[in-house]
Amino acid sequence: MSIKNRSAISRRDFARRAALVSAAASLSPAQLLATPSAAIAAATPLAQTPAATKLSPASQAEVDSRLQAVFTQYGKRLSDEQKADLQRLATEGQAGLDRLRTFATDNGDGPALYLKPLMERERKPSSKPASTTAKAPAAPKSP
Repeated sequence: MSIKNRSAISRRDFARRAALVSAAASLSPAQLLATPSAAIAAATPLAQTPAATKLSPASQAEVDSRLQAVFTQYGKRLSDEQKADLQRLATEGQAGLDRLRTFATDNGDGPALYLKPLMERERKPSSKPASTTAKAPAAPKSP
């Protein structure tokens, strides 16, 4: 068994941190995420994919701020190919986020985890006699 390098980050930690940064970037204003590091922005143009032209300006700004946050934190560890792949994934995922956000929900709406069959089936009649379905008397409470 080899000795692990303490300064290295595991893939699981990287994924967890990237997800947190992505969530934080979508919730916080773009001005807070702006960095003076122009080298990262110059090395990775953010709007070169064909899917980027299909997004609204607000969605594209969200993708850009999310990528900027990830590149700010992990930019030194990522190659140009990995940065381009992250850009592609963020741009492709934004369309799904936009569609998901169009659904109107209220505070009292429950989760959509219930199976609703497409066709109703007849219920079988109960074969139990009526006398067994009656409730039994309640037992007296003991002090």
